[in-house]
Amino acid sequence: MNDLKLIAIYYYICQYYDSTLCHHCQRFSNNSSQPSFTDKELLTVYLYVMIEEEKFKIKSIHEFAKKYLLSWFPDLPSYAAFNNRLNRISNVFAILLVHTISLIKTTGIDFNVSLVDSFPVITCSAKRRGKVAKELTDKGYCSTKKLHYYGVKIHCIAFKRAGKLPVPEYIGVTQASKHDLTAIRYLLEQIYHRQLFADKAYCDTDLEEQLKNDNQLVIHTPIKLVKGESEDKRAFLNAYRAVVSTAVSKVRQPIESLFNWFIEKTDIQRASKVRSTEGLIVHIFGRLNAALLNWVF
Repeated sequence: MNDLKLIAIYYYICQYYDSTLCHHCQRFSNNSSQPSFTDKELLTVYLYVMIEEEKFKIKSIHEFAKKYLLSWFPDLPSYAAFNNRLNRISNVFAILLVHTISLIKTTGIDFNVSLVDSFPVITCSAKRRGKVAKELTDKGYCSTKKLHYYGVKIHCIAFKRAGKLPVPEYIGVTQASKHDLTAIRYLLEQIYHRQLFADKAYCDTDLEEQLKNDNQLVIHTPIKLVKGESEDKRAFLNAYRAVVSTAVSKVRQPIESLFNWFIEKTDIQRASKVRSTEGLIVHIFGRLNAALLNWVF
């Protein structure tokens, strides 16, 4: 057990809790003013055990804390109460993520080049009807995995870093069925003076021209085939298209590495054990916070 890391995470949570998070943790009960086990301790235990012990199920996190962290947190509640408390403050994790991203060192970042992509979080396969978190989830298709599923998609815009994982600038969640370009279109309209690399899902000639003229934002994507194009013309342009597509894919490959890193560090992609909307929010944003805090600390 790394005592210094535990202290560092608790200190970080306390600092940001008192200035911001406390406004998103309001509750109404006789024990709301001074609970024996505070929200600061709750967040610290949850994030620390994921970061340091790589235990991702809430029950496993609670069992580890009960076995090894009672000297630090003597008022640790039962598993049921621990889980319920996490769900009640689920919105805190998205707020905390914004601050966590801001802690990442900017060394080596190319602020003129961004990468964009998405990856799925799966609550169940498409063979069954999704019944969990219906406000957030629906049926979608992941072309990379050639998989139909129920769940959500995590969208990310990240700054490129030479030879290293890109640094997230924006992370958001939508229903699985929402088209990638539709999900981030409003964000693209707020980005200026930049090169952005994406896959074919983000191809839109009219939008690309508009953003290039109005925002000086140049979007690079693999070249799609044109409907109705003659075979001779297609054969003539194939070599050019292949070179452009390979070049774009090579530049945007690091964001796929970032997603693989998220999945490896937190098992974020599998959410089949989630049973509520609040639980899905904790699953997604809690694990993103854990991964990036591991990066920071």
